[in-house]
Amino acid sequence: MTELQWDTLNKVIRGEYSGKIPTGFIIDCPWLPQWYGISTLDYFTSDKLWFEANLKACNDFKDVIFLPGFWSEYGMCTEPSAFGAKSTFFRNEFPHAHPVIFTSEDIDKLTVPNPETDGLLPFMLNRLLTNEDLMRQAGHEIKFSVSRGPLNIASYLMGLTEFLMLMMMEPEKCHLLIRKITDFLISWHTLQKEKIPSIDGIMMLDDIIGFMGETEFLEFGLPYFKEIYSLFGKVKFLHNDASCEASVKHLPEMGINLFNMAFDTDLNHLKEVTGNKVTMLGNIPPRDVMAAGNEEDVEKSLLNLIDGLNDKKQIILSCGGGMPPMVNTSNINRFIKVASSTRIV
Repeated sequence: MTELQWDTLNKVIRGEYSGKIPTGFIIDCPWLPQWYGISTLDYFTSDKLWFEANLKACNDFKDVIFLPGFWSEYGMCTEPSAFGAKSTFFRNEFPHAHPVIFTSEDIDKLTVPNPETDGLLPFMLNRLLTNEDLMRQAGHEIKFSVSRGPLNIASYLMGLTEFLMLMMMEPEKCHLLIRKITDFLISWHTLQKEKIPSIDGIMMLDDIIGFMGETEFLEFGLPYFKEIYSLFGKVKFLHNDASCEASVKHLPEMGINLFNMAFDTDLNHLKEVTGNKVTMLGNIPPRDVMAAGNEEDVEKSLLNLIDGLNDKKQIILSCGGGMPPMVNTSNINRFIKVASSTRIV
């Protein structure tokens, strides 16, 4: 992310930005390797190809704020690997992390990982450190520490159904698991910030808050997310493209000021229930429009979104979720062209 983009992002969040509505996309392994023309495995294993793919996206789409920007990751295996999860990698499919918790008693034996040494995290961090000078030479800085959220990680460590059942049947064990994961995430985000001082934001991805009611979210979600987001940073970014009805009104209390949601959620409603305290990143269908549609579909969907906004402040135009596989360059360019024609007044 360039300094200009970072400045724009912060002005939008503070409600101080005027001009064309910014465009932003979350990009990572589901889209970037295929778009660049390499395998997913090459993207994960070659620092050179990883850097060149990210740089090409930044150079080809200069008007887009890519989030988090030069994302070093290994898909959903990234954080679970530190807990000892077996990671299965394929040449052109997303990697998969296998459970390590099979009974609630296994939670007692689960140790909090050291992010500096455990799993894939040392490789993820070292990729950023070894490429940091090249990023700066290209005009970019690393601005976000990044992780999956505590509930998301828990669902990979024991399975989603099993985790939700644990929440209902053994709440004390569930709290113990989330506590251990939260302690790990605090040390992981802190380490990223210590190693890369330019970091001034936190980005977490957690869809599992969309699979619980408000009562469960207030007990098992809110206090842990609030603790992590209170660590540091000007930008507190959450991605959840499952349902957000149980949690959305609590985003300001969580400390979140930037939110990426599911595509079928009305931005006017989200702004209203959050008291216009959260910048919204969205919100056209990623798969059916950005990937499966043509340029005209992208334009129509985006214009409908823009025309329906009651207030264009604190909006960053995007898709409802991360950039999906198979989105082509022409659709992105049409999105940028349409977005650039609309100004905040």
